[in-house]
Amino acid sequence: MTQQGAVLQGYNNELVKCIEDLCMQKEELNKQIQQAEEEKNKLQHEIQVLSEQLECVCENLAQKVASRNELDKILAETEAAYMKILDSSRTLLNVLKKEVGSLKRAPELKTN
Repeated sequence: MTQQGAVLQGYNNELVKCIEDLCMQKEELNKQIQQAEEEKNKLQHEIQVLSEQLECVCENLAQKVASRNELDKILAETEAAYMKILDSSRTLLNVLKKEVGSLKRAPELKTN
């Protein structure tokens, strides 16, 4: 019976050792899970911060594009008005040249 008790004690020792090993593996796995959860939370926070920054940049960009479009419109209108002024100036110059030319051809007024 002593031999059977020794065998049983050996099984018990092995069983306790296996249980202890499993507990150590569980503790290690719990540490890894905790680290992974912390990393996940950190990354989620960074994503949130980056998303907010992206939203601000997008809003700023939209405002700048709208301003540029308005400036393009004003510039096009100004250039068109300037071209009209140039055209009017050219027409005025041509009329003035004709008038001056016809004055040179007119007989001089005689004074008494």
